[in-house]
Amino acid sequence: LKSKFVSIASHEFRTPLSTIMSSAALIDQYNGRKEHEKVTKHVQRIKTSVNHLTGILNDFLSLGKLEEGKIDVVRELIAVPDFFKEVEEEIISTLKEGQHLVTRCEGAKEIYSDARILRNILFNLISNASKYSATGKPIFITCEGDDETLYFHVRDEGIGIPPEDQKHMFDRFFRASNAGNVQGTGLGLNIVKRYAELLGGTITFRSDFGKGSIFTVTLPLD
Repeated sequence: LKSKFVSIASHEFRTPLSTIMSSAALIDQYNGRKEHEKVTKHVQRIKTSVNHLTGILNDFLSLGKLEEGKIDVVRELIAVPDFFKEVEEEIISTLKEGQHLVTRCEGAKEIYSDARILRNILFNLISNASKYSATGKPIFITCEGDDETLYFHVRDEGIGIPPEDQKHMFDRFFRASNAGNVQGTGLGLNIVKRYAELLGGTITFRSDFGKGSIFTVTLPLD
């Protein structure tokens, strides 16, 4: 894991760090000329790059803790609609330009689970939906439930997953062949799967290559 981290970090950290450095230098120049619009643009580039770096570090920290068995499940009563609303408000600023969330929550109103782990699952799936979708595309989040189970779905209209890659999507460090220049570690879905299992649940998906994907997490209410 450490060896793989060094390999990925040396590659993945270069671009965002270069972006931060160049944008910081340009902001210095634009400030002097009072070009506020250009300053705002480069501040956003810095924020995006920092979020990317933070995401990489969080993936490795999460995986390390999972493999060492150091993640404790702390269950509490969670109001589902309020929880989804909070997640939406937190993540909206990290989406690509013009992307927006379309949320619908019905059925189960409460779940006895770990809010921190559930939040990490949602953040990872929504971030993936954003990364692999074009600017301006919607991301659909639906939660529904019955007397025993909560289901939530994250659907995008992005690039989809090639059929030959789909059986490997939850493998560590695997990235689909059409990921191209989209940055990532190949750890997110592996972590999400293990988080879902920690909560006594499962994750499944369907994907149409070139049309989009839908990921469904199934969790016990109690």
